[in-house]
Amino acid sequence: MQDTSMTSLFVNLTNRLGLNYEFLATGYEAQIWRDGFITTLYLIALLIPVSLIVGLLFAACLTSGKPWLSTPVRAFVEITRNTPTLVQLMFSFLVLNTFVSNLVGGTQNNPLTPFFWVVAVVGLHIAALHAEAIRAGIEAVPSATVEAARGIGFSTLQILRYVEVPLALRASLPAIVNNLINLVKLTTVGNAIAVSEITYASIMVWTQRDNVVSLMIVILLFFSIINLAVARIGLWVERKLAIPGYGL
Repeated sequence: MQDTSMTSLFVNLTNRLGLNYEFLATGYEAQIWRDGFITTLYLIALLIPVSLIVGLLFAACLTSGKPWLSTPVRAFVEITRNTPTLVQLMFSFLVLNTFVSNLVGGTQNNPLTPFFWVVAVVGLHIAALHAEAIRAGIEAVPSATVEAARGIGFSTLQILRYVEVPLALRASLPAIVNNLINLVKLTTVGNAIAVSEITYASIMVWTQRDNVVSLMIVILLFFSIINLAVARIGLWVERKLAIPGYGL
């Protein structure tokens, strides 16, 4: 009862400002919108670790010095970062997904959902950007530091794990945080393949209510708040991991 009265009060107050949030008083449309918020948050929570883990693996391949590892990853990174994310998503969903459906005997047997394709495409796209940032950080590690690690018996893998990657992550944190902010914004491409994230849910509402301005205000505030949090957390981590005299 209290929630209903609070909703009615909010709707009435915003009506006086010329904004239309009357759909919040209805069960069906309000649920669609709430589910859109939750789906977007779920996408962000999945995409951040996926992009970071894959980006780190890509960077390791790029700096491995082994052509059979670096060449295919380099090709993928160049294609991914030089083409629009929306085009990659549409290609994956309309071409690769159809190919998978044909392999498994029809769409009804295809386990890959539109949600999966958004996570895969956006995650790999941002991972390619992470990889370049981390690669630059690895290559910026002083050669004397690497030689010192080699001199005490570290293997190439140990040098990468214990020396180059920790230092590279510190140096590349500003670029990584910028990539994560871009990641949050790219979750909106999911509406192109009917993933019910916040923009898709809002479109479903405003086509019935004609309240585009009201919903766009909320969407802008929603993404602004999330990206402000990402930026502040990134700055906090950057300060915590800073090494005096090492560029930060």
